[in-house]
Amino acid sequence: MRLVIAECSVDYAGRLTAHLPKAKRLLVLKGDGSILIHSETGSYKPLNWMNPPCNYSTHEPDDEQRTNGVKEIWRVSQAKTADILWIQIFEIHHDINHELGKDPGLIKDGVEAHLQELLAEQIELIGVGSKLVRREYATPIGPVDILAKDAKGQSVAIEIKRRGEIDGVEQLTRYLELMNRDAALAPVRGIFAAQEIKPQAKTLAEDRGIECLILDYEKMRDASFDPDSLFG
Repeated sequence: MRLVIAECSVDYAGRLTAHLPKAKRLLVLKGDGSILIHSETGSYKPLNWMNPPCNYSTHEPDDEQRTNGVKEIWRVSQAKTADILWIQIFEIHHDINHELGKDPGLIKDGVEAHLQELLAEQIELIGVGSKLVRREYATPIGPVDILAKDAKGQSVAIEIKRRGEIDGVEQLTRYLELMNRDAALAPVRGIFAAQEIKPQAKTLAEDRGIECLILDYEKMRDASFDPDSLFG
C-alpha cells in the first residue's frame, strides 16, 4: 500500500464530471489496484476513488501546467469502463510504501454472525418468494452480509447489525453505490436489518431509499430449531 500526502487537484471524467480544487489530501494506492482520495474530514468516505482493476501512469505537465506549479500528473483509468481520474500533483509532503500482507478479514460479533446465518436460512423474512444468492457477497470495499433476489427477481443487498446505527447505513449506502454499477446486479435495493435500529439511522435509511427490518433473534433462533436433529 502506498500512502501519499500531497497538494493536488483532481478531475474525474466518466458518466459525469467532477472537480476537486487544489488542496492537501491523502492519496491511498492499494495493492488491489484501487485509489482513494481523502480529506481531513468526511469519516471513512473518500472524496473520490477508482475501483480495481485500474491502469495507473504518470505524465509530465505541459508548459502551462508547469507554470501553474504542477510537478507531476497521475492518470488512473478504470480498466472495464471509460472512467478516468486526472490527479495534478503540486507538492508531495509524504510518500510511504508499506506491505500490509494478507488480511484475515472481519470477525463478526457472535450474535451478529448468527443473525446473518439465521436470516440466510429464513430469507423470506424480507419478503415472500425471496431467494438467497449468497452470504458475504464480495464488493471492492468488503463483503455485504447477504445478497438475495426478491419475488420479482430484483437483487437485494442486506447489511445486518446487532444494533443499527448511522455508520451501518453509511456502510450499506457504499455497497449499494458500487453494486448498482454492475449491470448484472442492477438495480439493487438495500435492506438494513438489526435487532434494534436507532431513530437517526432509520431516518437516514428511509431518506436514501433503504428499507429497515427489525430482527427478532429469539424468534428466529426458535424457528431454526429442529428437535429431530438431536436424535439424527
